[in-house]
Amino acid sequence: MIVLNGGSSSGKSGIARCLQAVLPDPWLTFGVDTLVEAMPASMRASDAGIEFAPDGEVIVGPEFRTLETAWIEGVVTMARAGAGVIVDEVFLGGAASQQRWQKALGGLPVLWVGVRCESAVAAAREIARGDRVPGMAAAQADVVHEGVTYDIEVDTTRSESMECARIIAAHIG
Repeated sequence: MIVLNGGSSSGKSGIARCLQAVLPDPWLTFGVDTLVEAMPASMRASDAGIEFAPDGEVIVGPEFRTLETAWIEGVVTMARAGAGVIVDEVFLGGAASQQRWQKALGGLPVLWVGVRCESAVAAAREIARGDRVPGMAAAQADVVHEGVTYDIEVDTTRSESMECARIIAAHIG
């Protein structure tokens, strides 16, 4: 399993697609955005679910955490069954978020990858994308890495997704 952690618009999804192209075996990609999209619309505007504040802050509630736990367990089960899995994550809680994954993973081999991007560059990508709440990229650029331990880090500020994917792929046993 490969876990890519970085803030919004840092380039994780592009790296994940490039990893699928350069790795010799087929790998599945799952992202936290997919989890959010799979939730009922009512949970995307609820204190119990997930809220996107006008300033870009993301607030998660207990119902979100319950579904997130089930989702993590499901993704880990696929990896335990032999599937190569790339996870595109945003550790809003920094080290605590990583610990939730570590608990579910047990002894499963994982390559932890920090995906960094300068705040201003991520914010410009966010504006260009047009599908994010303005301010998310800047708010998340550093906080998602606080206390997180990585095997490798890449920086997409000036590096293309394919270049980063090749660096990561070189670390896959």
